[in-house]
Amino acid sequence: MRTLSVLVEDFPIQGVFRISRGEKTVAQVVTVAISQDGVTGRGEGVPYARYGESVASVCAQIEETRALVEAGMSVGELQSALPAGAARNALDCALWDLTARSTGEGIAALAGLPAPLRPVVTAYTLSLDTPERMEAEARRHAALPVLKVKLGGAGDLERVEAVRAAAPSARLIADANESWTPEQLRELAPPLRDLGVELIEQPLPAADDGFLTSYKSPVPLAADESCRDLATLKDVVGKYAFATIKLDKTGGLTEALRLESAARIAGLKTMTGCMVATSLSMAPGVVLAQRTDVVHLDGPLLLARDRDPSLCYVGALAHPADGGIWAR
Repeated sequence: MRTLSVLVEDFPIQGVFRISRGEKTVAQVVTVAISQDGVTGRGEGVPYARYGESVASVCAQIEETRALVEAGMSVGELQSALPAGAARNALDCALWDLTARSTGEGIAALAGLPAPLRPVVTAYTLSLDTPERMEAEARRHAALPVLKVKLGGAGDLERVEAVRAAAPSARLIADANESWTPEQLRELAPPLRDLGVELIEQPLPAADDGFLTSYKSPVPLAADESCRDLATLKDVVGKYAFATIKLDKTGGLTEALRLESAARIAGLKTMTGCMVATSLSMAPGVVLAQRTDVVHLDGPLLLARDRDPSLCYVGALAHPADGGIWAR
């Protein structure tokens, strides 16, 4: 007999995590455990307010599928039972974990990837703040190879200049989270290129990014909010160079892997992204990251405390799950 349990958990963030849309001091996650024949698979979803999700709505979606899950729903059947989002992500990843642990087949084999899975280098996020505070934070993390700089509009050039001065050797990614106008993009992209910024993530609101079809950016652009799942990929091609893939957007590892393959076929490069969450969210992300060009899986590094057991991070190197927090 299969059983499903759902738990809402809070994990304090170190300081404040701030982007253009707001800030938070706690990562609130929805954890799913699916048990069968003495084996338990687990998954974690982070409600994505940008898409109208809340803890209550995600829990309600999971509860709507309880009977089907407990009756033996497969990963394939789940894809049509729930829409893309955090609820499906938690269930999807729990089913991957359960399958791997029950069958003894490794995650790499299940995902059609070479084994063993390799550690990946993750970008580290600098929250949106004053140039002075972002400079101080960049100096603290200057030894890390890739810094992701959150931006928000006015003062962004000064922010990046301050970060570059504090971390002259780091590779830089800028993330505006839909906060710029086309005019700001035209104005900021050239000096950001000169400062060594290698990628600008989601500069314009997703609903207003048609401008990008006729704009040639001097810095490659990545679609985050514009690229949610397979259904939205067609709207990204011709505007962006990269597709940012997050499991909480795609609704789990299953569609994330499909989206990555489809993006490649469409001529896009890919980036693994994440929400601020625990190692349970990052573990399936490391699987996806085996195939992407850029990796951003620093969620646990931003927390005051992670789960125990957790993923192993050595500096910016995120190691695959070893069977503790998630299946190996």
